[in-house]
Amino acid sequence: MRALTLVEIGKLSVVEREDPVVEPSEIIIATIATGICGSDIHGYTGENGRRFPGQVMGHETVGRIWAVGSEVDSNRYPVGALATVNPVIVPAAEVQEFEGREQHDPQRRVLGVDPAIVSALAERFAVPATNVVVLPELPNPLHGALIEPLAVAVHAVRRVEVSPGQVVLVVGGGPIGQSCVLAAKRAGAARVIVSEPNEARRGVCAALGAEVIDPGEGAVPDAVRALTDDIGVDVAIDAVGASATIADALQSTVLGGRVCLVGMAQPNVAISAYRISTDERTLVGSFTYPAKIFVEAASWVAQGDPVLDLLVSQVVGPEEADTAFTRLAGTLDVPAKVLIRFAPDHPMDTAVRALDSVEAS
Repeated sequence: MRALTLVEIGKLSVVEREDPVVEPSEIIIATIATGICGSDIHGYTGENGRRFPGQVMGHETVGRIWAVGSEVDSNRYPVGALATVNPVIVPAAEVQEFEGREQHDPQRRVLGVDPAIVSALAERFAVPATNVVVLPELPNPLHGALIEPLAVAVHAVRRVEVSPGQVVLVVGGGPIGQSCVLAAKRAGAARVIVSEPNEARRGVCAALGAEVIDPGEGAVPDAVRALTDDIGVDVAIDAVGASATIADALQSTVLGGRVCLVGMAQPNVAISAYRISTDERTLVGSFTYPAKIFVEAASWVAQGDPVLDLLVSQVVGPEEADTAFTRLAGTLDVPAKVLIRFAPDHPMDTAVRALDSVEAS
């Protein structure tokens, strides 16, 4: 089978590998498409130190069940069914202990991050059956690859306790920021403001219903206060994760406001302690999601909301993946998610042609 392999830092190649062998409690997924995550880009460039030469990455995926192990209920997981995969893998012996907070298990393995796992940037890959979520036949099967980033956003919105009627700032309008816009609106936010330097990404966020500001035109806290009658926002979500963006988030919230850090652009950041202590702001972190939130995000996508089309900018084949990674590493000028398509799937092909025609126009 073909697998996109990080042959060296800064270079991906299509490499032939042996097909995975299904273990008794596993399912093999035949990949339709896998999204390029920002963490994949930082691994590709070597910035985050969390991806390694020889690794097959990928964790935002949709595919079809190819084979099931002898211990797997084939009625629940029928071969050929459309499916996605929760990439947070907890050892079977610890599932009960960490139920509802699987991401806290120190023994967890993450598909696409653990270099020992051949992950979703391959034609086929094996995962525990408990991590597979069967989907209905979606009008656009590509939406299945958006479930993972949407789950990240839903968890971040829950962590920072977005409530109906609140005003929310999202710092960073890339794919996770765009997902946070939708998740905040779904949680009942009255207004969502997005700070994003790239015009194309601001356009996507505006189309999703957000008010957008360009941080290049002036200080973000000043722009936020101009939009909120000098009050500020109730809640901020930093989808970038850098010293400057955390500062913007803290300074844009009301006294006693809440900020969620979900972006991971910098492993170490500087924070103004006074903006937290004397202003009594709360700063919380958010990483992946519990399994129940992943399932909730899958149910959301299963409703077939056409607005999700806005979250996909480009669909490329594996042979074009290195070029796509290089472009994403060097510029923000990609409006939304880039997907790598491994297998033709007739309903998906129709969706791809529609997306390509939109992109061409």
